[in-house]
Amino acid sequence: MADTPAPVRVAYFYKTRWGAHAEFVELFMHNHWPILREQLAAGRFLDVTLEVPRFHGDGRADWDVLVTITYLDWAAMEPHAEAEIAGRLFPDQATYRAAERRRFELLEAHWDCPLEAVALPG
Repeated sequence: MADTPAPVRVAYFYKTRWGAHAEFVELFMHNHWPILREQLAAGRFLDVTLEVPRFHGDGRADWDVLVTITYLDWAAMEPHAEAEIAGRLFPDQATYRAAERRRFELLEAHWDCPLEAVALPG
């Protein structure tokens, strides 16, 4: 029996500079969420979540924004349509690129972590 393609979850961790958290989230919602939403509607993604610690200082101090994307399968991770989608959604590309540049200036760190589910017994 051939392997059936399975969804793939990837966790995207962001650590914002001190005092930049709210601005980063605002820029994410304005610039990046519409691009992710388009890919969700197209079926490339099955789910997208954005999470932050509930209280200041909760948990590990190495991240303060977590975006998790569930891709349809490994093959869905390959195509990169973000530039085409951004061009369509944001006709003023100079303003869009400046805002994206600012969003990443607000970061101290960023890393992606593909997650592999491990079946638990019984």
